[in-house]
Amino acid sequence: MSAEVAEGEEVVKPDSAVMREMSKKAAWSVSSCKPGNGVNLLRDDNLDTFWQSDGAQPHLVNIQFQKKLLGIYVDYKLDESYTPNKISIRVGNGFRDLKEIKLVELVEPVGWTYIPLCANESREVFVQTFMLQLAVLSNHQNGRDTHIRQIKVYGPYPNPVPLQEFQYTSLEFTMFSTLR
Repeated sequence: MSAEVAEGEEVVKPDSAVMREMSKKAAWSVSSCKPGNGVNLLRDDNLDTFWQSDGAQPHLVNIQFQKKLLGIYVDYKLDESYTPNKISIRVGNGFRDLKEIKLVELVEPVGWTYIPLCANESREVFVQTFMLQLAVLSNHQNGRDTHIRQIKVYGPYPNPVPLQEFQYTSLEFTMFSTLR
């Protein structure tokens, strides 16, 4: 993973035991695209296809859904100047109240880069939002358009026991956590 992270931050990957890929539950849109390289290619699970923007920066990917770890697949070796260099992650309830929560710098990335979408540095509290926007602010080599090969959004599994503030991590404890 080639993404630079802020001092003191660790690189995080989704843990399939506690997080699920939930991008299918989102409504996706982009600011622009070249014909034949639309938003659908971000979600086709094919690393040989990509979304290609068309026009002036910033290039925007809007994802409307509920809950959050963002994984993006970019490949500097294949895409060179089309590879994002600086990405702003914005969240809100809709287009009108988006606020930047992360600014990520990628240095010649190849492969998946995972960006935790936490409200603070604790990484324990995920942002509560209905909309996520990924804004490509600049590309490597001052490229104009962008290639992003895949995007996945991860979020925690829902608590299997309603109205319980905490969640057990083992099946045995969960089975005996309620009375009938």
